[in-house]
Amino acid sequence: MSSAAGPGAVPSGPRGPQLPDFPWDSLAQQTARAKAHPDGIVDLSVGTPVDPVPENLRRALSAVADRPGYPATHGTPELRAAAVSALQRRFGVTGVEPDAVLPTIGSKELVAWLPTLLGVRPGDVVAIPELAYPTYEVGARIAGAEVVRLAPGELPPAGTALLWLNSPSNPTGRVLDASQLADAVRAARELGAVVASDECYLALGWDTEPVSVLHPSVCSDFRGVLAVHSLSKSSNLAGYRAGFVTGDPELVRRLLELRKHAGMIVPRPVQEAITAALDDDTHVSAQRARYAERREVLRPALEAAGFRIEHSQAGLYLWATRGDDAWQTVDWLAERGILVAPGTFYGPAGERHVRIALTATDERIAAAAKRLGE
Repeated sequence: MSSAAGPGAVPSGPRGPQLPDFPWDSLAQQTARAKAHPDGIVDLSVGTPVDPVPENLRRALSAVADRPGYPATHGTPELRAAAVSALQRRFGVTGVEPDAVLPTIGSKELVAWLPTLLGVRPGDVVAIPELAYPTYEVGARIAGAEVVRLAPGELPPAGTALLWLNSPSNPTGRVLDASQLADAVRAARELGAVVASDECYLALGWDTEPVSVLHPSVCSDFRGVLAVHSLSKSSNLAGYRAGFVTGDPELVRRLLELRKHAGMIVPRPVQEAITAALDDDTHVSAQRARYAERREVLRPALEAAGFRIEHSQAGLYLWATRGDDAWQTVDWLAERGILVAPGTFYGPAGERHVRIALTATDERIAAAAKRLGE
């Protein structure tokens, strides 16, 4: 009897984890509709930077372009020292050891692989916010773990191996204060869980000043705690894939050893650009001011058009609702040439909200505001 598989047969052999469809692929129809607007699309669906990479960061990148050898997985000593200094200068974080800084290929790859790298196994729980960046769930599924979504203030359940925090939140812009962060760290430690705090938007506080999980007001030591940082938003380095993780020295050491074996290495020119970005606060302040101005244009235009803005105290997005189904609101905006993300991308609790990014040029933000008023 022939063992050849017939047409349409499912191939045998190992299969990867079952992952959800990539959310933004489902926006194709609305994207086409928004692009058909006579004045073109205003794409506020993805938080991708549109402003130039600062000149000093570009110079740093090119300065070490002729380095043929392998870069260090741990990053240069200068990079690690710059991260320690920037955390203290910008966010009041003290006590970070330079050896406990590890550069990453942006923050998304770390988010996706952290459960696996930490040894999270099938049967373990990865606890994530009720409304959350989709990659937290993806990372848990890659590791075969169970995902539990926590409402604000809800503590992680027994069996939790990893607790994700995200303040300021993507998508809602909600900010956790030091007391709330400390409660989460305390609860995780009681369960023996690692806390990973995604602090990608920490430099973008509007109505309140966000606090790092590593701040002395949150925890007196970093045992079992990691903070994940990205330079994509604050330094316009999304195209460079530039980030780092720090916190518990023992956890970072374990991550370093695994990443050495797996070849998870930030390219040497990017390491130089990261160092330059962490050494310079001027460009961070300038970029923050650009986003603040765009927020001041877009928020009142949305409110005048009947939207209610919730949370959004910090970060790169406005969390908005008209009381309608999220996809109805996406369609309503697409008819006006404005593309946004439905709240359902971030969890079932987002079924009546949309996430609206501030990442468009001044001209496109002004165009969106004008259309909302027509």
